[in-house]
Amino acid sequence: MTHTAHPAHPAHPAHPARTAHGPATSRTATTAPAPHSRQVPALWLALLATPVAASANSPVLILPDMASSLGITTASATWLVTAFAWAMATGTPLMAALLRHRGLRTTLHLNAGLVLLGTLIVAFAPSLPLAMAGRVAQAAGGAGLVTAAMSLAGSVRRMGVITAGFGVLGAVGPLLGSLIADSVSWRASMAVSALSVLAVPAVLRLAQSARTAPASGPAFDGRGAALLILTATSVVLIPRFPLPAVLATLVTAALLTLHVRRRPTGFVPAKLLRDRRFVLSTLLACAVATSYFTLLFTIPQLLRDRTDWSTSTIGTGQLVALLAGSVLSMAFAAVSARLGYGKVLTILLVTAALAPLTALFTPWAVLLLPVATLAVFATTAGQATLGVHAIRAADDTERPTAIGLFNLFYQLGGAFGPAIAALLTLGA
Repeated sequence: MTHTAHPAHPAHPAHPARTAHGPATSRTATTAPAPHSRQVPALWLALLATPVAASANSPVLILPDMASSLGITTASATWLVTAFAWAMATGTPLMAALLRHRGLRTTLHLNAGLVLLGTLIVAFAPSLPLAMAGRVAQAAGGAGLVTAAMSLAGSVRRMGVITAGFGVLGAVGPLLGSLIADSVSWRASMAVSALSVLAVPAVLRLAQSARTAPASGPAFDGRGAALLILTATSVVLIPRFPLPAVLATLVTAALLTLHVRRRPTGFVPAKLLRDRRFVLSTLLACAVATSYFTLLFTIPQLLRDRTDWSTSTIGTGQLVALLAGSVLSMAFAAVSARLGYGKVLTILLVTAALAPLTALFTPWAVLLLPVATLAVFATTAGQATLGVHAIRAADDTERPTAIGLFNLFYQLGGAFGPAIAALLTLGA
């Protein structure tokens, strides 16, 4: 859920960042930083936000071990990844609203508690459903901590430290999870996100914005939030249960549409849904993310089938490929402004299409690693480019909502990807 995990490298603090799953969540300021919030060192904010990126990608190489421990198939074990990505996606706009309405202290305490509770559940869960509940708690808490960290960044440089941490930990996640699983257990590898809790006391002490009152504004649109979550949940289930999930999606989407008409400035603003730039950018981001997360889980299995490489060799190769893609995306971001939006979008879409086509048709297993590089480049640079374009559709008051909705759809790719990978290569 989530490389959730490779964040965008924004040219402005309000640009979206990716998540672990997937990096990406509403990972930017959802409320104006308090006067003292800039005093929080960027490394504390990075520690608060980035462990979730590694946690999201930790299962990539150890799904068979997880499945064996729980007495299930490897394909069934991908539910742990889908649940994590779903919770990151739906938790993002909810935690952004919590930060706006309840303030920093409540947000940090609640989400740190969720991360710890989820880690504890995963550590002792004897069955898949209970382990999924633990991963959901971890992801929802991680989404809230990421949102809080980004809201305190306050500058491009400090935001860059956080997003760079997402990229690195997202790439390291698969190999790190494999090494921890080999040394301790797969359950220990799922506990990486708990490291973020170490930053909570320092951030609360240094930010001092925990004393400030929550931002004023319209009352929380609970019905709109519930309908959006139900719709997103139905969409996530489409790859696994096509017919009932499609029917549920149609029903919940219709109810959400009626609600938006009645409350056009609620949780899902009608203005954004009418803007073609926002809708197109958001859907493309979801498609690019889906391609990336599918390949993230498919490539290791294909390498196992086509080569005699060990798990550590596959993990190291994938790590190098993902880091290379991240570096390329950073270099691309530096020149993208001179290329123009049309050329940038063309390059990204061609790359995003080339990656899965190469994986599907190449007869040479060694080319699967460059495929990973292309995929992470497309999703990293694509989220930044598409995110900026989508956010331009919103005015200042709607910007946090636009970021939250954009990143929700990006994170849906983190839920689709493992499910599609299970259908393609894991014998679902």
